[in-house]
Amino acid sequence: MILMVCLGNICRSPLAEGIMNEKIRKYNLKAATDSAGTAAYHVGEIPDPRSIEVAQKNSIDITYQRARRFSREDFNRFDRIYAMDESNYYDLISMARNEEEKSKVEMILNVINPGENASVPDPYYGGTDGFDKVFAMLDNACEKIASDLATMNH
Repeated sequence: MILMVCLGNICRSPLAEGIMNEKIRKYNLKAATDSAGTAAYHVGEIPDPRSIEVAQKNSIDITYQRARRFSREDFNRFDRIYAMDESNYYDLISMARNEEEKSKVEMILNVINPGENASVPDPYYGGTDGFDKVFAMLDNACEKIASDLATMNH
């Protein structure tokens, strides 16, 4: 079980969830993905229209998703928790109760650029090109996560 986490759970993490679900299908993996936000600003809302649009452009439907807030229970439910940026990473680490929980949290772009701790920029206040860039970054990261899982499962 994989959890994608950003701040409000309407831009980056819903895209990451949608992309990861596509990769799971593509590789026929026994895995599942969800997403959450570290803040409760948008609980119950559908993803940002620009996230929905960029996903649809890439043949991915994320309109069924609803924003939710990360809870400590998520540490029990998920094997891997990917943070979109350093702020979310540190929020998650601060909620972890032990080293095992901390070890589940990783910056998502570190899967393709280990140790760089690069953030997926929040496209919320920018134009649609920001969403395209974020999609490309997340697509690369999710492809790596999925191919690694596929390798481990065979």
